[in-house]
Amino acid sequence: MTTAIWWIRRDLRLADNEALSAAISQARRVVPVFILDPVPLSGPMSSDKRNAFLFAGLRALDADLRALGSRLILRRGRPVEELFRLSAETGASIIFAEEDYSPYARRRDAQVAAELPLSLVGSSAIRPPGLVMKQDGTPYTVFTPFSRAWLGLGPLQLGDLRPVPARLPDPGDVESIPVLDERTATMDVLSRPGEAAARRRLEQFLAEPAADYDDKRNRLDLDGTSRLSPYLRFGMVSARAAAVAAQNAQAEARDGARAKGLSTWLNELIWRDFYIHILYHFPHVRHTSFRETLRDIPWRNDPAEFDAWCNGQTGYPVVDAAMRQLRQTGWMPNRARMIVASFLVKDLLIDWRWGERWFMNQLIDGDPAANNGGWQWTAGTGTDAAPYFRIFNPVTQSHNFDPEGAYIRRWVPELAAMPSPAIHEPWRLKQQAQQALGCLLGRDYPQPILDHATARERTLAAYRP
Repeated sequence: MTTAIWWIRRDLRLADNEALSAAISQARRVVPVFILDPVPLSGPMSSDKRNAFLFAGLRALDADLRALGSRLILRRGRPVEELFRLSAETGASIIFAEEDYSPYARRRDAQVAAELPLSLVGSSAIRPPGLVMKQDGTPYTVFTPFSRAWLGLGPLQLGDLRPVPARLPDPGDVESIPVLDERTATMDVLSRPGEAAARRRLEQFLAEPAADYDDKRNRLDLDGTSRLSPYLRFGMVSARAAAVAAQNAQAEARDGARAKGLSTWLNELIWRDFYIHILYHFPHVRHTSFRETLRDIPWRNDPAEFDAWCNGQTGYPVVDAAMRQLRQTGWMPNRARMIVASFLVKDLLIDWRWGERWFMNQLIDGDPAANNGGWQWTAGTGTDAAPYFRIFNPVTQSHNFDPEGAYIRRWVPELAAMPSPAIHEPWRLKQQAQQALGCLLGRDYPQPILDHATARERTLAAYRP
């Protein structure tokens, strides 16, 4: 073969890229292409913040390719049509791409494979769907046995990772549109997008914060998470490379706390794989509850209450802080995601799919599998889900995970003068005290949208078999 197309989708990197390695090994000329597909870029689950992060990542990838003698070709349109044109222009005899598993990705790839020689190499998962199965050949639907089987396949090896090529051939005179430059505030929140930034983030996390990950990952007021999820979402670092790094660091850990922190973080990567596998084997979860018995919950679906939740105006400080962080930055820690999801579904009794879409519209790391899995877990409708009677108390969560109210003060400045513990439930302060602190409820900050105890009983009745 003389020319191959390397079709980039969720693998914006040169290191540990099996599709790129396959293209290099089988062709003298490699044409790296990213296609701006209107479905993920402007469909109902799209996000301006995520698009901006993607575009910045494409610029970084183009710079990395140019340093090796190549460049990124960018096209816009339906993938099958653009790949057909590009194949005709370049004389490419094969297209290599990393496999992806969402229902849309599988339909898209099937359309391309029906028209063109597409070879799917590598995986956006660490262990691809079909590799971790029960003895009877059926997929796991409970995480703990899945994780045991996942780990039972043995540790991943550094030698499994594909190296960065020393040089890449020039794709030649191939037309490309310019990469859009759409900066947002998120660029300052998660550092620069791109493979180099992802690698630095991983190294920094493993160097220190990983040691405290088990203890601090749930604290809203501390920077206790890896914040690698946006990079994993776009494959700026491969999930396999992250898992190898975690396993190696765990093996070299000299104290129990660090080993436990690394084990807990590796477990989160396995959760990511689990949800990818669930979406692959049970694609209907993308549109409806995994549990058939919970597909007809009598949701209230109050639009005004949903709007208050989206805008951080529920009157529950920890919920509002998290939702404002999401709107402003496109990210929030996992504990915050669970708190606000529980509030929407179990307090407001609003369909989890409303929240799933809002998250996808806002999150830089919005991922169809992980986002769906997280929402169905909270709603109690999914595989391996929290039981329907597990309903987070937002005040208790606030006290436990933001004990001094630092997180609330950062994102809800109206409450900045509130002392702790009053900041977690300011409605308990008398009106005179509220005025003295410069935050009168109902004027400067909303009264609680509902009473949690009453809402809890309403939800239990709605869910009860």
